[in-house]
This record gives sequence, structure tokens and C-alpha cells, in this order.
Amino acid sequence: MFAIELFLKGSPIPVIVERKEKDSAQALYNLIIEAIASGHPNVLQLTCEKQIDKNVALLTDQICGVQVSEKNSSASVTGVGFGRY
Repeated sequence: MFAIELFLKGSPIPVIVERKEKDSAQALYNLIIEAIASGHPNVLQLTCEKQIDKNVALLTDQICGVQVSEKNSSASVTGVGFGRY
């Protein structure tokens, strides 16, 4: 599993969606970067491949960071550059 974490302005907790494949996670990362770089506030709708019923919609102008990391059974995602062991 690969976790895509979106960090939002004014929120200490990231929004996390997951992808099963590395290529899918990288494609989503690229889509998010393009949406941020466009400079136009748009609604970005995301789904999670781990929790099928998880849906989230975000305004692209509220995203201040994005990170992709591989999620394995020994570490859980906790934020930029940190893992819980």
C-alpha cells in the first residue's frame, strides 16, 4: 500500500488516501501537484483503495503539501519524514 498525505492550511492532521500500486500513487501525486500549480481553486475529489467507501473533496488552494510514502506492516504513516515503529 502507498499512502498519499495531503497537508491542508490551518489543519495539523493530514488527509490520507491510499493506493495499492506505486504507479497509481505516483499518478495521483502528479495530478495533485498539477492541480496546485494551476493556481485556480478547484474541487479535487479523491477516493481510497483501502477503504472503498472513503471519499473526500478538497479545495486545491487549501493544499500546502503532499507526500507519497510506502506503507508497510511495521510502520504507520504519521507525517512528513516520520514513522511510528
